[in-house]
Amino acid sequence: VIVPMFGLFCERLSETVKRFGGEVIEVKAEWGLACNAEEIKAILDVEKDVKAVAVVYNETSTGVTLRSLPDIGKITRKKGILLIVDAVSVLLGDHLPVDDWGIDLCVAGSQKCFACPPGLAMVSVSEKAYEAAEKNKFRPFNHDFLLWRDFKARLETPFTPSIPLYYALDEALNMLMEEGLENRIRRHTICAETFYKTFENLGLEIVAKNEFRSNTVIVPYIPENINVDEFRRVLREKFKIAVAGGVGKLKGKVIRIGSMGVVSTYEVLATINGIIKTLKMFNYKPKNKLKKIVLEAKETLSQLKNFKF
Repeated sequence: VIVPMFGLFCERLSETVKRFGGEVIEVKAEWGLACNAEEIKAILDVEKDVKAVAVVYNETSTGVTLRSLPDIGKITRKKGILLIVDAVSVLLGDHLPVDDWGIDLCVAGSQKCFACPPGLAMVSVSEKAYEAAEKNKFRPFNHDFLLWRDFKARLETPFTPSIPLYYALDEALNMLMEEGLENRIRRHTICAETFYKTFENLGLEIVAKNEFRSNTVIVPYIPENINVDEFRRVLREKFKIAVAGGVGKLKGKVIRIGSMGVVSTYEVLATINGIIKTLKMFNYKPKNKLKKIVLEAKETLSQLKNFKF
């Protein structure tokens, strides 16, 4: 199994494959970047026993989105191997047409862009993936795709589900239908764009390079002379804004902002204002005037005026 490696959750995906007995071929990229489709193709031209390519579409440790995914899908389709995609933190927040891109297994979580409580996983399965499952004599019991497919045909689940979460998901999907998929993706794009512009105007470096920047997870470096844990504590206690810290090799260097789900002008501006005020408390001098920075953020967010949230 080929696994592109450009962050902590890619590492976890690689470890998952190994624990199921798979042999992993890692394609490594610097954190903040991602591999390209040509690197995948080069391996497939040499390695003749590859059964699948497994990727993290949106790496939340770095705020990087694998923009080469459509081209990778063309390659795996041509080679007749499986394409497995972890889209937990990005489905509904960015474009991901699983059939058009040749994705055989796509997994998402209810708690991210679905704006639903955690506890459910949404999985799409292609016919090619079902065929692979049929050949596998050692399928897991609880997550056997064939078992779930049989029960789905009669509108049942093979095991007792969390009923309250199903009701929550039903309402979340109603909200999605009201907003529209393209509008939801556009809302996430505009909110992310606002964050990126603001941090650049403040003089903060972004981990993800421009062409790889995520719509849903924004990861800026915090100045070296500021303790990140203290920064997060002040931001949380003084301004009621909670952001995550860095993980892996970025621990103690960055903050991670989840811009997904029910996020709009209010949440983005509250977060930006809180971060600006916290930076001032740590005597940070921004690259541009604060008034101009906030006005530019509001101007970008004005594109959301027709959205309900």
